[in-house]
Amino acid sequence: MAQWYDLQQIDSKFLEQVHQLYDDSFPMEIRQYLAQWLEGQDWEHAANNVSLATILFHGLLAQLDDQYSRFTVECNFLLQHNIRKSKRNLQDNFQEDPVQMAMIIYNCLKEETKILANARSFSQNQIGNTQNTVMMDKQRELDKKVTEIKNRALELEQEVKNLEELQDEYDFKCKTIQSRGFCISENEHNGIAQNELKQEKLVLRNMHITVSLRRKEIVHRIGELLNGIDHTQSSLINEELVEWKRRQQIACIGGPPNACLDQLQTWFTSIAKSLQKIRQQLKKLEEFEQKLTYDSDPITNNKQALQERTQALFKQLIQSSFVVERQPCMPTHPQRSLVLKTSVQFTVKLRLLVKLPELNYQLKVKAVFDKDVNEKNTVKGFRKFNILGTNTKVMNMEESTNGSLAAEFRHLQLKEQKNAGNRTNEGPLIVTEELHSLSFETQLCHLGYVVDLETASLPIVVISNVSQLPSGWASILWYNMLCPETKNLSFFLSPAVATWSQVMDVLSWQFSSATKRGLHTDQLSMLEEKLLGPNPTDDCIPWTKFCKENLNDKNFPFWLWIEGILELIRKHLLCLWNDGCIMGFISKDKERMLLKDKEPGTFLLRFSESSKEGAITFTWVERSQNEPVFHSVEPYTKRELSAVTFPDIIRNYKVMAAENIPENPLKFLYPDVPKDAAFGRYYTRPTDVPEPMDLDGPKTTGYIKTELISVSEVHPSRLATADSLLPMSPDDYAHLERLVPEGLMDSYSN
Repeated sequence: MAQWYDLQQIDSKFLEQVHQLYDDSFPMEIRQYLAQWLEGQDWEHAANNVSLATILFHGLLAQLDDQYSRFTVECNFLLQHNIRKSKRNLQDNFQEDPVQMAMIIYNCLKEETKILANARSFSQNQIGNTQNTVMMDKQRELDKKVTEIKNRALELEQEVKNLEELQDEYDFKCKTIQSRGFCISENEHNGIAQNELKQEKLVLRNMHITVSLRRKEIVHRIGELLNGIDHTQSSLINEELVEWKRRQQIACIGGPPNACLDQLQTWFTSIAKSLQKIRQQLKKLEEFEQKLTYDSDPITNNKQALQERTQALFKQLIQSSFVVERQPCMPTHPQRSLVLKTSVQFTVKLRLLVKLPELNYQLKVKAVFDKDVNEKNTVKGFRKFNILGTNTKVMNMEESTNGSLAAEFRHLQLKEQKNAGNRTNEGPLIVTEELHSLSFETQLCHLGYVVDLETASLPIVVISNVSQLPSGWASILWYNMLCPETKNLSFFLSPAVATWSQVMDVLSWQFSSATKRGLHTDQLSMLEEKLLGPNPTDDCIPWTKFCKENLNDKNFPFWLWIEGILELIRKHLLCLWNDGCIMGFISKDKERMLLKDKEPGTFLLRFSESSKEGAITFTWVERSQNEPVFHSVEPYTKRELSAVTFPDIIRNYKVMAAENIPENPLKFLYPDVPKDAAFGRYYTRPTDVPEPMDLDGPKTTGYIKTELISVSEVHPSRLATADSLLPMSPDDYAHLERLVPEGLMDSYSN
């Protein structure tokens, strides 16, 4: 509860990042109501353990039932409905895969921690990064300009009021003098009255001059104010908004969280209100013109041009303010946005950055799939899809937690058209290189304006089988890494080449977004060598080398190898990776260099380079005639790790020593951490925990307890030239379980 409470105290620009973490897959209302319980569970462990994830899943449902009961007592019908709906959605989405739910909650809590840390750092003025400082200075300057425009619009409003009062006085005196002049003309002998009339006409002429000068000045000020708005609005649309969209692309592929839209919305809204004030003042000036006009009247000469310019600026602003706040994403794969599977629901959220209360419930948005492809036929041979579900939504301020004008589509689906001739193999690209577009259209009718609004998501990859997800995600990575455009749907007809500096950032983001730990310099160096070779002539990496061509002598490409390792970490090694126990990416030469001077039994963990599905192994060092000898066990895949956790494998691993007595050669995790100190808290059973006792003596079941362990059949000293030792095969585990009682194996190892 402490973290959730602290988050609600941070600055709004960071709080918006919290809002973006939650959607239908895990609603914020559950986070709110069950904050204390959620923060007290070990979601990190559950994300790597099916049994614990299942327990927590049912625990969460029970907590929701309790909350529902409380709302029943309070007679709160709406909250009862929301809780029941949330529970039903959780059951639909995660009943068969509670680990996925645990991963989503764990990632939300982890991202909250990052946001909270960033907010605290910001509040303590600890942002020492020059780029951030420059960006903040730029934003302060823009904020100053927007505030100046707002103040000038208010001053203009006051000046028009003053002109109105002056012109009303002038009109009154005109009518008075006309009336008096008529009376005086009937009595021409009244000389005194004639002189007074002349004086009043002189005063009236001076007032006319003043009115004319004031009109000219106000028209000039409106022109200058529009110039200022044009310049500031241009910076806002062509720089700030473009930079936000680029940051959104980076955030979509695992990069730093995108800065919130609240500041942009404040600026857009302020400019829009200023333009509205100008429009109102121009309408006033038009009324003044109807009451009084003359040759070279500045209102008559300039009003149309000023009105057209005001309307053009407002139209440009409102069209640019229609954005995709949250890109299309399947709730079942929250970290893989922009890859959509047919017949699976996805969500997408839109926002209008001009927040005017009178626009609430006035904009009806329609979702259209592949509008550009269908209308312009930019790419031939692509599959065609129908968009299913409710494809129209009305934008409203209740749709967003911060009161912005938004529309969230929660139940859209795609279904492929099965028309004749619609075959993918006729096209120039494979399925996962096809880029599609999701567009949104609406029309604004406001104060006489009729403005068509349209925006589009970033390019989407549509898959029909979950096995295509890794390749589809690779396409999303490559596009958003290299292409700032939102509608370049033929990008993969001639994909751009990336540099290693670009690729290494994206690779590290894949690990940091799915875990607590990205890739450090040594790990990236090994991956660079995998892609470019030991002595590269340049650092350019083509798309085919990253995702399509087989890696060296392997039968799979580089990215699928990385994807297999990521999946292995997420499902079986998350805790060990987060703790830094796994060195992971390291060449054999570097591995031996690190181990050669270490104590016998020192080992490190690295990922296999020969497994497409992802595998992990350990290598340890022994001494033979005072020379280091290295041994690596055959890599463990998800099949073995699904049967026994990796910490338990390390704990119980044996090799057959002299006289076929098994012993564990693993003593210290590199560089010198005792094995039990590094892995003890992850063992299935804690070390040296006595059996439970009762008053009548030890409890027994009548059976000898057993456990699954890995055993290499030959002692390492007999394999001094060998590079690997084979663990027991999965099919041998049951045989081993029958043969090796738990206590007996422990006594051998001692």
